[in-house]
Amino acid sequence: MSFILSSSILSADFAHLADQIQTAESAGVDWIHIDVMDGSFVPVITMGPFIVETCRRITKLPLDVHLMIVDPDKHIEAFARAGANYLSVHVEACNHIYRTLQAIRAAGCHPGVVLNPGTPASSISSVLHLVDYILVMTVNPGASGQSFIFETLPKVREIHSMLADAGSTAQIEVDGGITAETLPLAYAAGARLVVAATSIYKYPQGIRQGIQALRACIPA
Repeated sequence: MSFILSSSILSADFAHLADQIQTAESAGVDWIHIDVMDGSFVPVITMGPFIVETCRRITKLPLDVHLMIVDPDKHIEAFARAGANYLSVHVEACNHIYRTLQAIRAAGCHPGVVLNPGTPASSISSVLHLVDYILVMTVNPGASGQSFIFETLPKVREIHSMLADAGSTAQIEVDGGITAETLPLAYAAGARLVVAATSIYKYPQGIRQGIQALRACIPA
């Protein structure tokens, strides 16, 4: 498979969450992405460990948990216990990013570091050896349905070069505005982990067809 597709339940219909996740799983998504927002780091309040625990009961797919919260260190253990497999934190939200990433791995999760659109790639140069993936936000964090920020592509390419120079096996993830039109651009820049929300759960022809459209734009 040429890329890992992580479906973000931020755009799912929570009245039918189990059905929607199971439909996405049967249609071929690889991970389930869970966006955690606290109303402080971003304006919106969304999901906590309870939702992660619920998703863990619904699916056996890896749970890709993205913490858009202040002081994430306080909550690492709770999300790990709830069933997170991948746990990413924003470099902008961590006073001691080195220690936070170490704590995530110690809790049994794959650590990831996240950069907002306006944060330079250089901000994570000293922690590349601590992470299994780098999430580049391709929209401003806080809401689904936004348009892809094309100016983030040079940063994806820069991080790809940084990882190659460091001999790192970490992967680049992109999140925000991912469609069949923008995914090939992110893929060409070096992203191999792809988060999609609206283009899966709100695709006009349905979840399965949305996933098929994303898969079809990159040759296997």
